[in-house]
Amino acid sequence: MRLPLLGLLLGLLSFVSALSATGNKLLVVIEEESEKSKYSQFWNDLENRGFQITYRSPKDTSLSLFLHGVPAYSHLLLLPAKSKGLGPALTPNLLVDFVNQGSNVLLALSSEQSTPSALNSLLLELDITLSPDRNSLVVDHFNYDAKSASEKHDVLLLPSSQFKRKETKDFFSVNSLIAMPHSVGQVLGHASPLLSSVLKAPSTAYIYNPKEESEALEDVFATGEQVNLVSTFQARNSARFTVLGSADALEDKWFDATVQLPGNGKQSEKTGNKEFAQKLSAWTFKELGVLKVGSIQHYLNEGAQKSASSSKDIASGNLDINPTIYRIKNEVRYSIEVSEWIKDHWAPFTPPTGDDLQLEFSMLSPFHRLNLQPTAQNQNSTTFTAEFKLPDQHGIFNFFVEYRRPYYTNVEEKRTVTVRHFAHDEWPRSFVISGAWPWISGIWVTVGGWLGFVALWLYSKPAQPRQDLRASGGKR
Repeated sequence: MRLPLLGLLLGLLSFVSALSATGNKLLVVIEEESEKSKYSQFWNDLENRGFQITYRSPKDTSLSLFLHGVPAYSHLLLLPAKSKGLGPALTPNLLVDFVNQGSNVLLALSSEQSTPSALNSLLLELDITLSPDRNSLVVDHFNYDAKSASEKHDVLLLPSSQFKRKETKDFFSVNSLIAMPHSVGQVLGHASPLLSSVLKAPSTAYIYNPKEESEALEDVFATGEQVNLVSTFQARNSARFTVLGSADALEDKWFDATVQLPGNGKQSEKTGNKEFAQKLSAWTFKELGVLKVGSIQHYLNEGAQKSASSSKDIASGNLDINPTIYRIKNEVRYSIEVSEWIKDHWAPFTPPTGDDLQLEFSMLSPFHRLNLQPTAQNQNSTTFTAEFKLPDQHGIFNFFVEYRRPYYTNVEEKRTVTVRHFAHDEWPRSFVISGAWPWISGIWVTVGGWLGFVALWLYSKPAQPRQDLRASGGKR
């Protein structure tokens, strides 16, 4: 009786933890216990998605991100704190180690709370820069909520149309305006390919310090689309770090709020903050955009193997799968299975429109760079294949698939093989090669000429020598 109950328990646990591809333990760092009620809808949504939430204060002496040297939590959510620091358990070095070991972080900021210097230092490590004025916020005099920010213009209303980009899958768009109150703007560096912008400020927005007494702004830290309201950093190990410029956007107040853009004829509508918060947290905590590589196969695609290259032949072992050595100019077939994690299950992966999964056959540099074509699909994965002829070059080569795109986890798969020359009994006979016919003809003409000369020399009789009659007559 115990075994069935144990199996049922394990099944339920696996179902609960299946919503995120990397785990369901979430640590929420919130300074005041009373502030938890502001985000009750957000907490309920996370719990319904299977997350086990642990709440800790940054002042808690028992707080630790690691247990026995490994992360104690799969995900971390940092909410704004009134204190100037986050304590010894949340130093920049520890947070970097937390990300380096594969865990994910969602950092929420607010202009109503000064950003601790430790977080400023951490963001600089990621090439994300905040305004040096800790009280700065983003304002926009054209795209604000006319109901709640008619004077300060610090509640920005943004459409979701900016999420639709070419060759990039849309993970964050919603059908309503997104309200971003009291936002902290971020400026992204141009040198890092690991940074991506999720939500940018409108062209009329700018970063402003409300404590400045002067009415005219002479030196603005950033304006327009330089200002990012939501930024993401995906490390090389595919761990995710998201910076949300407005923690207030996660509050129940803005989940249920009705907003209105300024101007005559503008109608009120409900915000899309709840749906946006769900999608943003789902991406950060790896419920979306996670790729997994399944079976990888490469084999000779000529002769008897070409006619037998079916799934049945592969399963029966009739094909020599993944050999370590090939010959130059061989015909080869390569296939790779790729799956995409969507909330609670693995699904077939389809690249965004205009994008392709590519295969490189390379030594020091690629000899072939080919688009992999989807040729088969099952319930959990898509099989991509490519067929090509190996180059006329011997050496050590790699089948290399690298797929790095914004908002997707990285795919990097390499298989090393040897490519040899023709063996002595594999070269084609000379009489088969049309280019060799003049040389072969020359050889036989030379041989024939020599035999003719020898025959002529052997069978030609020399002339008789003349007799000297005078000499013979004198003797008589």
